[in-house]
Amino acid sequence: MNENIQSKKPKVSLLVADVDGTLVTKQKVLTDDARNAVRHLHDAGIIFTITSGRPPLGMKSLIDELALSAPIAAFNGAVFLRPDFSIIEQNLLPPAVARRVIEIITNHGLDVWVYSDRDWFVPQRHGPHVDREEWTVKFSPTVVPSFDNLLENVAKIVGVSDDFEAVARCEADTQREFQEQVCCQAGASSGGGEQVSAARSQPYYLDVTHPRANKGAVVERLSEILAIPTSEIATIGDMPNDVPMFKTSGVSIAMGNASAQVQQAAHYVTTSNEEEGFANAVKNYILSNNSVYAIA
Repeated sequence: MNENIQSKKPKVSLLVADVDGTLVTKQKVLTDDARNAVRHLHDAGIIFTITSGRPPLGMKSLIDELALSAPIAAFNGAVFLRPDFSIIEQNLLPPAVARRVIEIITNHGLDVWVYSDRDWFVPQRHGPHVDREEWTVKFSPTVVPSFDNLLENVAKIVGVSDDFEAVARCEADTQREFQEQVCCQAGASSGGGEQVSAARSQPYYLDVTHPRANKGAVVERLSEILAIPTSEIATIGDMPNDVPMFKTSGVSIAMGNASAQVQQAAHYVTTSNEEEGFANAVKNYILSNNSVYAIA
């Protein structure tokens, strides 16, 4: 346990979980123990929901299997939707910003994927990680020769490469460019300029979204929608893009498969996603004082 949480555990009314690397195994499997953990949360009166860089359709099987009832945040909060897939709200990238992001990613030698709220567009049918992503999200991409006519409804842009250092450089350069734009434009207008949220969801994926589409903002928005103080919200995740929600929530849990930096940002560290880390976290850090909980 990290020392920056009080020994007395705060009340938890909502648990928000990342999906890949957290709720599911490396093979994208939801285990029986994870299902039971969610059921016990429900029995204890604790709301459970998920947030992910996945598109809405990529979370459908989990929504159905876990019978989720609270709002879900797809694309790290670019799209908030109900379990019936009706849209609550969207935070989309302005077309000019989307165009510049695509240029930056391309200049770093990464492949580009573009997502709307419903569709996934790629330049190559079997480009890097496309087949794996298709298997994960359970729907196929649309191959396009150009993204020029697709920039009016962009929920997320992804830079993809197995050159992890190139992905990291692209992340830093994207953050730097749009931070510089904000600084320069803030002096010229009260609007604060254009900006993005850019963070790696995996070592090989750079997710770029609207600035409000980050997991810290997800916690804040769920707090508003559900009328639950952020101090009563717990979060669990494994990647750097989960750290903003750790900082915003009352209780934060890092997976055992997370990096040391991510683990240091959390109040607690559970086991890995291959060792029932999600179920163990629910048992040990959310429901440890609740007698109805037992892993089957």
